[in-house]
Amino acid sequence: MAASKPRAVVSGGAGFIGSHLCESLLDRGCRVLALDNFITGSADNLKALRSNPDFEFRRMDINHGIFIGGDVRYALHFASPASPPQYDSNPIHTLKVGTVGTMNMLGLARAKNATFLLASTSEVYGDPLVHPQPESYWGNVNPIGPRGCYDEAKRCAEAFAMAYQRTHQVDTRIVRIFNTHGPRMQVSDGRAVPNFMAQAIRGEPLTVYGDGSQTRSLCFVSDLVRGILAALDKGDELPVNLGNPEEVTVLELAQTIIRLAGSKSRIEHRDLPVDDPKQRRPDIAHAKELLGWQPEVGLEDGLGRTLEYFRSVV
Repeated sequence: MAASKPRAVVSGGAGFIGSHLCESLLDRGCRVLALDNFITGSADNLKALRSNPDFEFRRMDINHGIFIGGDVRYALHFASPASPPQYDSNPIHTLKVGTVGTMNMLGLARAKNATFLLASTSEVYGDPLVHPQPESYWGNVNPIGPRGCYDEAKRCAEAFAMAYQRTHQVDTRIVRIFNTHGPRMQVSDGRAVPNFMAQAIRGEPLTVYGDGSQTRSLCFVSDLVRGILAALDKGDELPVNLGNPEEVTVLELAQTIIRLAGSKSRIEHRDLPVDDPKQRRPDIAHAKELLGWQPEVGLEDGLGRTLEYFRSVV
């Protein structure tokens, strides 16, 4: 390994977004150390990186402390279950990784004089009463609902980042990630895109909750990673939304996936889950101005690429 190359530590590096981020950091000339405990990440996501001499993986639960020798230029915190079935199954771990895990990664950044970047989420806005959601909106979150373990952990993570920035002058970034899709998503993830794609490929009915009028905005993973790296380079300590403002109803999304998959699946409606957001669309004016970033991959193009991946794993 060339010691002159900047070193990035990525928690959750074997996850869907984390693994793509590791790849892009290597491409831009970084040494990368990925940390993951495989609660939701997968060793398969890192297969293509293992032969790279600048890549290293350690199986680690960051809630138990992070002990890393040598230099670190970037500490990127992407460890967390991120879909409702995942955090429903691991609510205490989800709370811990958003709070204790965040504090441990910030401690690493402080000790190494590294730039810290937090993967926050659009879920900090809860079921929003403001649409689209700008960074200035404080949200409408139910702290004791089934999503509270994730939403409130991420809100606390943002508060930790701001506290370390103000108290210890740690160079911090916060990106609020909206719905993202692409290769390496788990088939059992539980969110709309993986559910619909797996069901369409298998010829099963697509499960739409409620009447399907609730909206989502879907960003392709390559666009998102580009935004994350732009935030690392040009961002400040305040949160910035990263997502695609192209809004689609869940019913339209299901119909589009059936068409793209050439599937004969029908649509089946079920009861809406508790606290399911009715609308989700980022206001990305801040990202455009501060980072010079906006998504480039259109909805159907991105869904086509994701579908290609799902065909290989379903």
